Amino acid sequence: QVQLVESGGGSVQSGGSLRLSCAVSGLTSSQYCMGWFRQAPGKERERVASIRKNGGTTYADFVKGRFTISQDNAKNMLYLQMNSLVAEDTAIYYCAAAVWCVFQSVGEYAFWGRGTQVTVSS
Repeated sequence: QVQLVESGGGSVQSGGSLRLSCAVSGLTSSQYCMGWFRQAPGKERERVASIRKNGGTTYADFVKGRFTISQDNAKNMLYLQMNSLVAEDTAIYYCAAAVWCVFQSVGEYAFWGRGTQVTVSS
C-alpha cells in the first residue's frame, strides 16, 4: 500500500521559512517522479516543484530562488525547503508521486498525500 505523509506545515510571518517533509512508503521514491503541489482556497491545485528519477529538479516560476526540493533516497523522504515566504504562498501543500512526469501536470501524479497547511501572515 502506497502512503505519502506530509509534515512540517504551520503558520509563519512573511519572510519566514518552513521545511516540509514527505514520508514515502510502499514505493521507492527514487524510482518515481516526485513532486510538491499546493492548493489555495478557491484555486486549482498547482505544481510547486518536482524532482525526476535522474535527480533533475524543476520549479514553478513563482517559487524559483525561494524554494528547494530535495530527497533522501536512503530514508525514502522528500523535502521542500521554503524561504522568503509571502502571503500568496498560503495553501495546503501536497506531496505526490508519478511513474512519468513529462508535462509536470497534476494528472500525471497517481499517488498523493493528504496535505499539510501552510499559512503565511503579512
